[in-house]
Amino acid sequence: MYGLVNRALQEFICKHHGDASWQAIKAAAGVDVEFFVRMESYPDDITYRLVGAACASLNIEAAALLRDFGRHWVLFTGQEGYGSLLDGAGSSLQEILANLDDLHVRVGLMYPALKPPSFSCSDVRDDGLTLHYFSERPGLAPMVVGLIEGLGERFGKILTIRQSGDRNAGADHDSFDIRIA
Repeated sequence: MYGLVNRALQEFICKHHGDASWQAIKAAAGVDVEFFVRMESYPDDITYRLVGAACASLNIEAAALLRDFGRHWVLFTGQEGYGSLLDGAGSSLQEILANLDDLHVRVGLMYPALKPPSFSCSDVRDDGLTLHYFSERPGLAPMVVGLIEGLGERFGKILTIRQSGDRNAGADHDSFDIRIA
């Protein structure tokens, strides 16, 4: 993953748990990187180790941490200069979700080693849709729920999200039924 992800994780941990917690989490994860370079690619293992150490150190379930981090990611990327890309992806929640793959293509122009997930939508209607999530990286479905929630907040929408397909339960991908109020 790119340093941008790890920087966002650092900001999230420091904001909610303090700098000392971040330093302890890095040490527990065996990560000696002082400063993550936003546009440098790092092994996925570093991010997974940081998340695992954060869960252990903060006594938080991985799903809860990833979900909260997903919400944070939407705000963080907007502050880091990617808000205009998100704005260009659509003017409604449904439109942005339907255009996530196109958004990742644009981001990939800046990050040539990017290995983004893939998304598609089905059953699209005014009050919701089903979002299909395909990724080579395991265990990140809770982060997707947080991302959806963060996007809902961005549009001032109240969402109900139910995971209807679960890769951990044998499905070939994760899917989420999203209801919009």
